[in-house]
Amino acid sequence: MERSYFLMFFASEKYQKITSLRKKYNKARFFLLAEKQSKIVFIGFKTASYISYFFMNRLTQLFANKKKNILNVYFTAGFPELNDTEGIILSLAESGVDLIEIGMPYSDPLADGPTIQQSGTKALENGMHLNLLFDQLKSVRQKTQVPLVLMGYFNQVMRFGDAEFFKKCIESGVDGLILPDMPLHVFENDYQRLLADLDLKMSFLITPQTTADRIRKIDSLTTGFVYMVSSYAITGGSSGISQAQIDYFKRIEKMKLKNPRLIGFGISDKATFDIACQHAQGAIIGSAFIRALERGHTEGVSVEETSSRFVNSILDSVLL
Repeated sequence: MERSYFLMFFASEKYQKITSLRKKYNKARFFLLAEKQSKIVFIGFKTASYISYFFMNRLTQLFANKKKNILNVYFTAGFPELNDTEGIILSLAESGVDLIEIGMPYSDPLADGPTIQQSGTKALENGMHLNLLFDQLKSVRQKTQVPLVLMGYFNQVMRFGDAEFFKKCIESGVDGLILPDMPLHVFENDYQRLLADLDLKMSFLITPQTTADRIRKIDSLTTGFVYMVSSYAITGGSSGISQAQIDYFKRIEKMKLKNPRLIGFGISDKATFDIACQHAQGAIIGSAFIRALERGHTEGVSVEETSSRFVNSILDSVLL
């Protein structure tokens, strides 16, 4: 059954003038509208958790039903062409990808390597912007129930308007967020309760240099998955997995974190995916897929065909 949410914000005129969700949080009232069997049910903000079984988050469903070999593929929205978002998502889902991470193109990315940076620049040149992306996702959500996660930067959220951004996420069927530059204390103080009530999952990153205490803190705040950065580097910067990285993976394994772990950065092919899956619930592939999309575009191959071929090259002989 299709699921749709609509977020409505009710606040006094005074608070409507305040752009920060943090400042108007205590005055605002939120309501979820859920359509079930052609009947509209109004659900109060404080009682939403009691009916969560009706609309379990797709990420929650994924991690409850699959414990190993989870494939998360990242692509930049609006690349290689402006309207390729739907074709890429549907093809990835049909080819067996478990989770799709959609990059919000940004002019000043902090963690992205040259491949993803260039794809973001091209997407912006193509005319991609957040309102268009949300429209694309709302359309594609009618055709697939694959979990969708938006990855970008906190500044993008603030410039768009945090309240409006979260509203659009819910309306378009987004299941989770990754905002690497959002400070933990900002999330904890300003957004943790709100996103929990909206059932919008937040995933945080750890690196080999992250201290054990901070890893525990990140695990306590994470509601999606722990994003294990495989090395202290930007995306796309590694062609293999070293023994030092494996030692890091094993160290995190021994910590027995409460959240699922997905390994990213430097996962580029079946070999690296298989190794990562030996030490976590799954892995994330981004730059390698972006390069495949670029090659396919140059050669006149459709994004659907490129996506299918790429996923098959990763999942070939993998025990799902």
